[in-house]
Formats: sequence, C-alpha cells, structure tokens
Amino acid sequence: MEWNALSAIVAFVLGAGLWAAVNAVVLKRRQKRILSEAENQGEILKKEKLLQAKEKFLQMKAEYDKNVQERNGNLVRNENKIKQRENEISRKLEELQRKNNELSTLKENLNNQLQVVGKKQQELDRSHAQHVKQLEAVAGLSAEEAKAQLIESLKDEAKSEALSQIKDVVNEAKLTANKEAQKIVIQTIQRTATEHAIENTVSVFNLENEEIKGRIIGREGRNIRALEALTGVEIIIDDSPDAIILSGFDPVRREIARLSLHKLVTDGRIHPARIEEVVTKTQKQIEQEIMETGKRTCIDLGILNMSNELTRLVGKMKYRSSYGQNLLQHARETANLCATMASELGLNPKIAKRAGLLHDIGKVPDNEPELPHAILGMKLAERYKESPEVCNAIGAHHDEIEMTNLISPIVQVCDAISGARPGARREVVEAYINRLNNLESLALSYPGVVKTYAIQAGRELRVIVGADKVTDDQACQLSLDLSKKIQEEMTYPGQIKITVIRETRAVNYAK
Repeated sequence: MEWNALSAIVAFVLGAGLWAAVNAVVLKRRQKRILSEAENQGEILKKEKLLQAKEKFLQMKAEYDKNVQERNGNLVRNENKIKQRENEISRKLEELQRKNNELSTLKENLNNQLQVVGKKQQELDRSHAQHVKQLEAVAGLSAEEAKAQLIESLKDEAKSEALSQIKDVVNEAKLTANKEAQKIVIQTIQRTATEHAIENTVSVFNLENEEIKGRIIGREGRNIRALEALTGVEIIIDDSPDAIILSGFDPVRREIARLSLHKLVTDGRIHPARIEEVVTKTQKQIEQEIMETGKRTCIDLGILNMSNELTRLVGKMKYRSSYGQNLLQHARETANLCATMASELGLNPKIAKRAGLLHDIGKVPDNEPELPHAILGMKLAERYKESPEVCNAIGAHHDEIEMTNLISPIVQVCDAISGARPGARREVVEAYINRLNNLESLALSYPGVVKTYAIQAGRELRVIVGADKVTDDQACQLSLDLSKKIQEEMTYPGQIKITVIRETRAVNYAK
C-alpha cells in the first residue's frame, strides 16, 4: 500500500512537470507567431503610410505648381497691360506734341491777323469820327444830345405800349380770374354744409320744484357763495319758476357750474365740502371731454400727428363762440372749405385742412397775452412744431403778417366764407348801420366823388364820380385806392366790391 501511494505521487509529479514543459513550449511558439504577425502588420502599415505620404506630397506639389503657373500667368498679363499702357502713353505724348506744334502755328497766325484787324479798326475809328463830325455839323447837334433825344423818345413809346399791354392783360386776367374764382368758391360752398350754434352768456338750469332753491342757497347763503367762488359763475336765483340762471362770459365755467349743480341736486347732499368735491371732479371730467372732443375732431377731419396741447385747444373751441358762432363748428367748416378749395386749385388739401382747423387757435389760449389772436395762434403753432405753411396761414388770415404761400389766402377766404354764411353770426343792427355809413363816408372823402351807395348788405360799394373832374384812368386808380383803404381801416365779413361809375351826359332842349 505504501508503495502504491508513493508510485502515484511520483507519477503525478512527473505528469505535472511534463505538462508545464509542454505549456512553456507552446507559449514560446505563440509568442513568436504573434511577434511575426505584428512585424508583418507593421511593415504593411509602414508601406501604406509611405504611400499616403507620397500621394499627399504629389498632390501638394501639383497644387503648388498650379499656383506658380497662375501667378506666372498673372505676371505675364500684367506685364502685357503695362506695355500696352506705355505704348498708349507714348502715342498720346506724340499726339500732344503734334497738337502743341499746331497751336503754336495757329497762335502765330492769329497774332498776325490781330495786328491786321487792329490796323483796320484804327482806320474805321478815324473814319467813324470823321463821319460823326460831318453829321453833327449837318444836324447842328452833338452825338450825346442826339442819343439823349432818341432815348427819351424810345422811353415814351415803350411806356405807352407797356401801359396799353398791361391794361389789356389786367382786363383779360380779371375776366378769366373772376370767372374761375367764382366757380371755385361757389362749388366749395355748395359742397360744404354745417350747422350753426348760437352761444349765449347765460345758461338756464331747470329744477323739479321750488324747494331745491333753498337747499342750493344754504344757510346764510354758504352753499351758493361756495359754488360761485369755485366755478367763477354768477348764480341768479329769482322768482323764475323752477329755474336758476347761470351767468358768465366763459362757457367752460358755465358748463362746469351746470354739471356740478345737476350732480349736487341729483345726489341731494349740498354743503360746501361736497360742493368743492363735485366741482373738482366736474373740472377733471370737462378736461377729459375737451381732450376727447379734440381727438374726435382730428379723426373726423383726417388730421394726424397733432400735438396733445394743440388737440386740447381744438377741443376747447367747443366752448367758445365768436360773434355768436360756435368756434369749433366754424373751425371745422373752414377746414373742409380749405381742403375743397385747395384740391380745386391743385394744392395740398391736407395742409390746407390743418391750417383751416387751427386758424383761430389763438382765441382759446390758457393765458390771455396782449396779442392779436392770429399772431398768438401762429406762435402756438410754431411752439408745437407745425409746418411753416400752416404757421403763416394762421398768422396772416387777418393780414397781421405777410402771406408767403398759397395756403394763406385760401384760409383767409374760407374763414370769411364761413363767417359770412346767412345765420352764422349775430350782428347788431347799430354796428351794421355804422359799417354802411363808414363805407359811404370813406368813399366821399376822395376828390371828384359825387355820390356813394352801399348796397347788397354792405357787400358792394358804388361810387359815382364827376366826368369833368375824374378821367377814366383816375377812376380805375380810385377803385384800387378805395379797396386798399377799406382793407386797412375797416373790419367786415367776406369781401366788398367797389364799383366806380363815370359817365358823360350831353343835355339839350328842343324849343
């Protein structure tokens, strides 16, 4: 048993050693094979990289050669161009030299000719002087005297011809211009219609019953005094049944007082603190309404990009009146008339409409400077960056400044048309009669005037002159002078036609 176990152990040891030896041999062979394969792959990779490097080198060399060829071609072309320019410059220099030579030759010839002409001119001058002396001796006048007489005769002839032509042109222009102007004005008036609102200096506030009057007056008149002090309107409470009269020249204040009274009466709480609160709220409401009215007016007329301050002043015109005519209605009508007339005349209707709307903006300023409303309106328009055409039209619509564009007379005419519509403005009878008397007296102050008649409600003045004292030309001049003097000294709506009548009567009696 011991022998067998020993034998097994020996056999196991010998087998393990042999297996280890065999494994060592196999590993060495495997290493050699792996090394051989790695060497082969390295050689292959080396060859591939060499081939790639050679291809890259050849490619770069080809590109370099191509660039070199292109540069050489460009150099050759540039050299050719330079040579061509040099040849052209040489040719031009030769041509210039040739022309210089020709000019020198011409200059010499010209100098020779000038010398010849100078000699001939001297001969002509001597001959002319001799002829002038002979003519002076024959005529008995010197050359200067004859020239002066000729100039005077030509002046007189030219003046007479010019006067006759001017008269013909003026007459023709009057005929055509009057027809065209009448046509445009009539079409403009026919195409524009407006309402007329008459504003008074008093407003009537109706009450439901007489008891409310006592509550409005308050204890010892505290309520009515507070209301008058806050609104600036005189409140008249008399025996008029169920009515209170609000008196004041400022329509905005009257409207604030009327609305405040309506709120107080509706609410029922009437005391000084409540009155102050209601009046303050009403003032803010009126300001908002003024701004909304201005914006709505501009939108209705298609006027854009107007400053907020001018828009507010436009809305404020709703509460102003001029000669009984509502100022906003007058401004809207004038704007529409201006746009229509400007379109008929081929001018810009947008600028004309803008100028027509703003022409009376000087009547509603926040403060009251001592300036005519036209000048004040022009300054306001300039302050808020209106165009020069609009500013000039505003300032010149009552001839305070000179008109510099065609929009200005259009605004002036349309302002007169709007104010002259029947029923548009109130006119006191006394003022109307005084205007007619002043017209007739003004015409009678001229020498040679026999009679004067103001007809057609003061729209036409007929002047009869003596035929033995005034000539036809003087009659024309008298009509012109009268129109200028009336424009300078009188105020009137629309325009006044001055007709001067001169007639010669031959009277005999058959016996």
